[in-house]
Amino acid sequence: MIFIGIIPARYASTRFPGKPLADIHGKPMIQHVYEKARKALNDVWVATDDQRIFNAVENFGGNVVLTSSKHKSGTDRVAEATAKIAHKINFDVVINIQGDEPFVDTAQINSLKKLFTEKTEIATLIRPITSVQELFDPNKPKVVVDKNNVALYFSRSPIPYVRGKKNEDWINQSEFWAHVGMYAYKKNILQELTKLEHGKLEVIESLEQLRWLENGYKILTAVTNSTGFGIDTPEDLEKALQLF
Repeated sequence: MIFIGIIPARYASTRFPGKPLADIHGKPMIQHVYEKARKALNDVWVATDDQRIFNAVENFGGNVVLTSSKHKSGTDRVAEATAKIAHKINFDVVINIQGDEPFVDTAQINSLKKLFTEKTEIATLIRPITSVQELFDPNKPKVVVDKNNVALYFSRSPIPYVRGKKNEDWINQSEFWAHVGMYAYKKNILQELTKLEHGKLEVIESLEQLRWLENGYKILTAVTNSTGFGIDTPEDLEKALQLF
């Protein structure tokens, strides 16, 4: 199978406008993400709604495509980008790589690639939760999987529920999995996903992957131990500068 990577990158951000262009030791953040992704994929493209980001990617020699500013999710932006470049290159699977993670782990990309057979529709990553704080943090989506590592449900609540135990004891009673927001989709499946109406569970939990489950799509998962490091605020950027 032939894999490509798409990095959605929009300029507008409530907490950190223009963050894809944030300078990290002489390079814009989007360039760091792009170069890391290229270590695992031959074809990588940035999908953006902003001419400034478009120009920056062209300046460092990257592939870039301009997309609509009206998209409500990265998945929709990735779908538009792949539709626009489909006549230029041949590919079977699209990997959606977060544009605000300059430390993206190439091993994670390779793990997703290994999940794909003819039957695989969508794939994503999960990692073990080891702290009570993360388990009960609604900003950290959780997932439960079946015996074949197919996702059964995603939630902002801790799942599964541990009956008869204090919250601080849950972590020792079951396996708990955090969702890592890197997706891969078959090319045709990606285009189908963007045509689905918003689902009730998706709206309640504010998790777009629930729309896919509600419509019968299967999401295969692989385990990663990498926690990643996303940059959402200027303070996060300061931490990133120290790590670099």
